Amino acid sequence: MQTRNRSTVSRRAFASSLGALVLFAPALARGQTAGTVRRNTSGFKMHNWQDHFDRLGKGIIISDTNSRVLQHWTAEGEMFIYPTSVPMTDDLTRRGYTEIVFKDPAPDWTPTPSMRERDPSLPAYMPPGPDNPLGARAMHLSWQYYRIHGTHDTRKIGRRSSSGCIGLYNEHIIEVYERTPVGTQVKLI
Repeated sequence: MQTRNRSTVSRRAFASSLGALVLFAPALARGQTAGTVRRNTSGFKMHNWQDHFDRLGKGIIISDTNSRVLQHWTAEGEMFIYPTSVPMTDDLTRRGYTEIVFKDPAPDWTPTPSMRERDPSLPAYMPPGPDNPLGARAMHLSWQYYRIHGTHDTRKIGRRSSSGCIGLYNEHIIEVYERTPVGTQVKLI
């Protein structure tokens, strides 16, 4: 009677499992679920827009300040995910429903009064450019002083580092900016 070597069986089982994974990898890599195409998916906490809004309308953005992720759904239902920077403290964090009211292709920056109070060394004004903290693009929310914008300081993404805004890598804000019309619904949670 011939006995099997346990390690051989384990290797065979592993090889078989690996083969199954390769067969399903394209679907997993696309991150697709019924009716939704996901892009840039990662290990972030996922939200369903239907849990927060009645309809897609012009599109939806949900920014989760705890998991530091922004999910964007287009009017066609395509979904994209991006890592973000979020406000430094809960005192600076505004949560709730708002919308995109203005899109700025070359944002300039004027620190808010509370920012100047916390740090009097801040400049009174900064024109668009590589040193501007609003990065390559900015989308103004209906709340005064709040924006979804880019940043030239890539160390800020994934951290509590803003004075209230939601920050994205410049290449990501350009993508979101191009797909997002004024009137897009936004929820910060």
